Parts: sequence; C-alpha cells; structure tokens
Amino acid sequence: MLHKAKCPACGHDLEYYKNPTPTVDTIIELPGQGIVLVHRRNFPLGWAIPGGFVDDGESVEDAARREALEETGLHIALSGLLGVYSAPERDPRGHTITTVFVATGLGTPMAGDDAARVAVYPIDRLPSNMAFDHNSILHDYLRSSLRKL
Repeated sequence: MLHKAKCPACGHDLEYYKNPTPTVDTIIELPGQGIVLVHRRNFPLGWAIPGGFVDDGESVEDAARREALEETGLHIALSGLLGVYSAPERDPRGHTITTVFVATGLGTPMAGDDAARVAVYPIDRLPSNMAFDHNSILHDYLRSSLRKL
C-alpha cells in the first residue's frame, strides 16, 4: 500500500510502501520423540515453532535452516512445505507472512538466540500457551500428510 509523508528534515513529500515482512517457521520432528518448540525470550511470550525473519538476500529455505540452528542448535533436513500463513493479525508486532516448513532434526536441542527454553513435545501433548497463530499451524500439521511422527 502506498503511503505519503513529509521528510522531517526538508519537508519534501515522500511516497513509500509499507509491506508485510517475510518470516519462516519450521516444525522440527525428532523421530520417536515429538516436535521441538521454543519458549520465546521476547514479546510475544509463549511457546512457538522455531522461526524468525528472513534476511535480505536469503531464501526462505536457508532462513528456516539458519533460524532452526540459532534457536535450537539443531541441523535440520527440510522435508516439505506445510503452508503459507498471512493473516494481518497473526503477529502482534506487525503484519508478517510466514512460510512454514516441516523438517527432521537429529541430536539434542539446546536453547539459543531469542529462545529462553527449548523442549520436545509429544504431538498429543502440546502446550496451550502458544505464541502467534502457532496453535492453528500445528492443527494443520496434525491433519497434514507431511506428518511423520
């Protein structure tokens, strides 16, 4: 959407676009254990699917692998695309569009970056205090053919 403003320095009319920000989230399956969730260190608080913002010049696939490693310490193998979620109210910090992947991880997750804690949850015992729209995303995952657990 095109916005207009005045330059605070010179008063010149400016036009700019305010667009949604691209993000990624990855449902990481640990075979025989469950899925990896992180408890967020920053607002909005709660349990979340590991993910974050896509950097300039980065593909969504690379962003998913980078964010998983930063937040959980796990190297992952992407196995599929669950979907794209774009409701303007999905993130209270502003309009984001997330690409959600499913992946397999090996090893022991360790909290890092903006994750205060990390835990592996059996798919039938997920926490109720989820951030963003992650309850809805995990519901879609439970119904998807990508689910291997």
